[in-house]
Amino acid sequence: MRADPPASGAARVPQAVYLDYHATTPVDRRVFAAMAPYFTTHFGNPHSRHSFGWQAEAAVAHARGHLAKLINARPDEIVFTSGATESNNLAIKGLARSRSSRGRHIVTVVTEHHAVLDPCHSLEREGFRVSYLPVDGEGRLNLEQVAEALTPETILLSVMAANNETGVLQDLPALGRLAREHGVALHTDAAQAVGKIPVDVRAWQVDLLSLSGHKMYGPKGIGALFVRRDGPTDLVAQMEGGGQERGLRSGTLNVPGIVGLGEAALIAAQEMAEESRRVAEMRDHLRDRLLEALPDVRVNGSWQHRLPHNLNVSFAGVDGDALMMGLQDVAVSSSSACRSGEAGPSYVLQALGLPPALAQATLRFGLGRFTTPAEVETAATQVIQVVRALRDVAL
Repeated sequence: MRADPPASGAARVPQAVYLDYHATTPVDRRVFAAMAPYFTTHFGNPHSRHSFGWQAEAAVAHARGHLAKLINARPDEIVFTSGATESNNLAIKGLARSRSSRGRHIVTVVTEHHAVLDPCHSLEREGFRVSYLPVDGEGRLNLEQVAEALTPETILLSVMAANNETGVLQDLPALGRLAREHGVALHTDAAQAVGKIPVDVRAWQVDLLSLSGHKMYGPKGIGALFVRRDGPTDLVAQMEGGGQERGLRSGTLNVPGIVGLGEAALIAAQEMAEESRRVAEMRDHLRDRLLEALPDVRVNGSWQHRLPHNLNVSFAGVDGDALMMGLQDVAVSSSSACRSGEAGPSYVLQALGLPPALAQATLRFGLGRFTTPAEVETAATQVIQVVRALRDVAL
């Protein structure tokens, strides 16, 4: 394995190995340094018509350009929000309410994040009809089923680019072609994909794309929605006020956050290819260590179509709660951080066909920019020890 990540990076937490990069990422020091002046000396409101405001306005435009370039968008197609959850709500509710006179049918997937599923449930209470498509045993959509689900009444297809639990990638270019053929707007929740894999809104033919800063080494509380200017993307604003962001998202812009998101996008564009290769190599080593040392281990989701930093593994014959409690020095998740307070096994893993007990005995490893081979080795050793001990007790 290649050893060490870039020297510039986040502060370490020595008492634990952090392998939960799907939940959030540490802010890169370079990002923090870019943001710092906009809390203090460059504090202007970008909507003010004086030198302080113009300085902030220029910084926002600069960041907008970096983010647009990362996803092959135009700068005027970027709408800043508080994060991917707000972006998803604006995309789904905004488009549905705008186009309701043309149709009231939405198609999405059972394995979507709650930030997509819950807005869809909300629209169902308003009289919209939502089709929730299944996935196969690898977590992938059947494109023929998608095509069959699209009707003359369908106004929106929403499919996440990369699953937040399994890391499975969907075929966005093919979905984009299907959506175009049927005259349906395509939205993708790309919070887990942007900054980790190449994302191209033109090649994917998406009309709306949600992303979040804290998933790509930027700050929390900032995100964006790509809104195609030459597509069926007439949205109803979900937040009204001063008419900022083309009238789609009113409110004074979070200038430090936007600057941080722009810097994170710039770094990702420059370093993503090498970073992904290095992280995938460590991820593969972790998988191999676990499979070689332990029987009855299942890797969940397609291995071919997967984020480079994701490993989702289930351990038969182990109590899920005891497994999590036993890993005192390794920070991992058993499912999405956004539902970690809920009881019961992951609905995503059950959609892949896992029985509830096995779905609950699952660890989601998320490696990242500041993960080292030594940390991977520590995590592998501890997981192996804990699983063996729990299986011995269960005998």
